[in-house]
Amino acid sequence: MIDQRAFMKKLLRRFEQGVTRYRTSMRRFLSRVEKTPPDHLDALAVDLDKAVWAETDCLQCSNCCRRMSPTYTFTDIKRIAAHLRMSPKQFKEKWLYKTKDGDWMNTSQPCQFLDLKTNMCNVYEVRPLDCAGFPHLTKSPMPDYMHVHKQNVQYCPATFRFVQKLHAALYPHKNL
Repeated sequence: MIDQRAFMKKLLRRFEQGVTRYRTSMRRFLSRVEKTPPDHLDALAVDLDKAVWAETDCLQCSNCCRRMSPTYTFTDIKRIAAHLRMSPKQFKEKWLYKTKDGDWMNTSQPCQFLDLKTNMCNVYEVRPLDCAGFPHLTKSPMPDYMHVHKQNVQYCPATFRFVQKLHAALYPHKNL
């Protein structure tokens, strides 16, 4: 039987090596696409999204939950607090802090709701909308979300693969 933790560490190490090698060129590429987006970009994103998820298993990674925090809306806070039989005030005091921009974020990493042994979310059914939509590959119009992809490419293997596939689709004879 394969040691799950060892496999995950190896997978993440390989991903991080790719990020180190390609992050700058990927961000440059995304900036170029943002400035001069092709007409079919949103439709292409939907097709690439399907291809990416056919080869991605988030439960093998959970890097987003380990290294990032979702932004909690007040609706998220009320829903999750009710699920945990807490008041929104108790929920915020226990797990969240408010940024200078007024956003509610996790006080610690990894996320308090991540089961570190299974990589599963303990509040999956009522998770924040930011988590449910992550990594936001098909938000449109896509140029409006390039800043999100530029950030996520260093944390999320699905975003990394998406950007690789997008580059290959737009520039088939050019390496990243």
